[in-house]
Amino acid sequence: MEGEIIIRPFAKGDPIPEITALLHRSYAQLARRGLRYLATHQDDVVTVQRLTDGTSFLALHEGRIIGTISCYDSEHTSGSPFLDRDGVGLIGQFGVEPSMQRRGIGRQLLDRAEAHAREIGLEEVALDTAESARHLIDWYFRLGYRFVEFVSWDVTNYRSVVLGKKLR
Repeated sequence: MEGEIIIRPFAKGDPIPEITALLHRSYAQLARRGLRYLATHQDDVVTVQRLTDGTSFLALHEGRIIGTISCYDSEHTSGSPFLDRDGVGLIGQFGVEPSMQRRGIGRQLLDRAEAHAREIGLEEVALDTAESARHLIDWYFRLGYRFVEFVSWDVTNYRSVVLGKKLR
């Protein structure tokens, strides 16, 4: 791949419709499997809310947005015993352009989100995915995440696996 990948914070003025469309494309394969992740169908209002509730980062290649990730502090996490704990943050709204996947961009985004979590004093981060998304679960395990719990969110049609990683 030619050209540098730049990871930078989301900024006011970044094109929300472009980020929403990126998320739809990045989750399309999972949607075709019948998994209704929020990112498969969210609108621009939800995208901007999720981007601004936490600290979000964008991956750019040759000036084009090709990835996104958000990190939420423990004040913005809830809904399960693990996420209700102080010192636990959440990583979400994580997607990479399908044609750019398997090139280390997702890893760069995840590393940046974890670094931010450390910078703001979080002890652990969590993320979640569909129980049937074994390829994602296996990838997160290889990156040091561990199984924490199952949870069923009201915005999805599957049981989620919550994975956690200690940062300190």
